[in-house]
Amino acid sequence: MRFSTSTIVLALPLLAAAESPLDQYKAKFQNFLGSFAGTAGGAAVPQADEVPQQKPIVSDTESATSSSVEPKHIERLTLANWKDTLYAPVQPEATTPEEWWVLVTGGNKTCFGRCGPVEKAFGETVEKFSTIPNSPHVAVLDCEEEPVLCNVWSAGASSLWVFDMLPPPAAVDVYWKRLNFTTITAADLLETFDKETTEGKEAAGFQLVEGALHPFDGTLARYNLAVPIAYALHYLSIIPSWAMMLFVSFFSRTMMNRSVGGAQNRRANPARGAAPGDGRS
Repeated sequence: MRFSTSTIVLALPLLAAAESPLDQYKAKFQNFLGSFAGTAGGAAVPQADEVPQQKPIVSDTESATSSSVEPKHIERLTLANWKDTLYAPVQPEATTPEEWWVLVTGGNKTCFGRCGPVEKAFGETVEKFSTIPNSPHVAVLDCEEEPVLCNVWSAGASSLWVFDMLPPPAAVDVYWKRLNFTTITAADLLETFDKETTEGKEAAGFQLVEGALHPFDGTLARYNLAVPIAYALHYLSIIPSWAMMLFVSFFSRTMMNRSVGGAQNRRANPARGAAPGDGRS
């Protein structure tokens, strides 16, 4: 079959568009090889096609809406400092809670490179907060850098967490809300803040965190089990899927062999009954 030159020229855009899904799968495969090599202690695989990692939101020196207003300081939460940071502005005799807004974000592995719009919207909201009296304190938790802390909270990237902090041993109310990766804007977050202030957090779309997984008052936190379990979940998450499948296969085969072997032994050694003709039947 012959193809004219014009037909080939018209088909080039289609071929270029068809390559983009292949490039995405190639990038994901290279990411997998890179993470496996890092886990095994080998050299990292070059990741030229990897989606660029989203970088910190706004620096503390970025200008606010007015030069006379001091910009809010954005705290970076880590496993070592998060409790001290959240309790820092709380006065010992306070009865009104200090409110914190914490953006949970991530990078290529935890947010698939899609947290850029969320971080931008949060940064613009923080600038607006600088001009609003009694606006919340602000912080960021990056699940790419602090995966264990995200497990302690059971938090995922692209979510907003609100902490109402009172001096210990008072209970801490914690709320969270999922944020849309692509459509979220600073106007949406400011509307959420206005609605929260006037109608309450539930009306603004926040969900109250309760039960054993509560970061401060849950059962796991009270018995100091949250961090060990978070570490265990983190290490399980970095095990390659093929290794986990291999372990499950060996484990299931071992259990089946034991079950079948026990049944065969019971058939080969039946319980001894009375001898025939001994007058007891």
